[in-house]
Amino acid sequence: MSIPNLSAIDTAAKQLDGVLLKTPVLPLAAARWENVLPDCASVTVKLELFQQAGSFKARGAYLGILQLDADQRAAGVVAASGGNHALAVSWAAQAAGVDALICMPRAVDPSRIAGCETLGATVELYDTMADAFAAMNACADAGRTLMHPFEGAHMTLGAATCGAEYHRQAPQIDTYVVPIGGGGLISGMGCAIKQLNPSATVIGVEPFGADSMYQSFANGAPATLANIDTIADSLGAPYAMPYSYGVSAKYVDRIVRVADDEMRHAMNYYQRNLRITAEPACAASLAAVLGPLSGDLTGRHVGIIACGSNISLTRYAELMGALAQ
Repeated sequence: MSIPNLSAIDTAAKQLDGVLLKTPVLPLAAARWENVLPDCASVTVKLELFQQAGSFKARGAYLGILQLDADQRAAGVVAASGGNHALAVSWAAQAAGVDALICMPRAVDPSRIAGCETLGATVELYDTMADAFAAMNACADAGRTLMHPFEGAHMTLGAATCGAEYHRQAPQIDTYVVPIGGGGLISGMGCAIKQLNPSATVIGVEPFGADSMYQSFANGAPATLANIDTIADSLGAPYAMPYSYGVSAKYVDRIVRVADDEMRHAMNYYQRNLRITAEPACAASLAAVLGPLSGDLTGRHVGIIACGSNISLTRYAELMGALAQ
């Protein structure tokens, strides 16, 4: 298994320079956070939701497009996603002048469909996510290049540029708390951070209802879930895969799980304190810091990531209305 080294990560960052954004970091130091965060802990957030296409996934998607040869560029790319990956591939393909086909489930937030189409992608809708993946595979067999949402060296490498960037922006951080869907983000961030600071701690966060990587760590091999039940649709990978699991197993210290209401509360804090409209996945790191990790972070310099947010106001109101009840 080939894992990106610091030279490869630096080369990738140079390829992204001027196209992708160096997203800001913000210490949660205002008085309004004092009674919320763990005692004597400093917490910094990297605002990757301000990235191109609204999430960290634009990094890996663009690197994947850059790797295409002339024949692959002419044939176009295909992706299956109901969320941030769909938008990232649509954006990256448009930026590189490549045709993109996006397979999505019908139940997806309509704003995400519109976002992909605005970026020039062709969107096809299917009854289920499984049907969308089947259609993606069929299109790949017919000649398009498959852009997997989390598995593959380019996705891990893209996330690694985020991790290296974060370390250089806030070198005091000793504990990173990173959300996990399929493992693309944490595998990349983990491999970069641990190479730059071997003493750092990297902790993953998954929803209780979509904990494929947690189960994989427990079993010592990639696991598949029987069903997904979480409001965090961007973290709803039904299985772990060999590459992202293997890199994560090498660099991630442990994984904790959060409940849907813990993510809702974190979304509420982001809105009240930072005026950020965060989707559940975007709030997962903060949810872990306020919830299952709150007693473990005393005196630590903690780094969390607002990994992306592509959510309509209608869907946001639906989720937060449930919190009010």
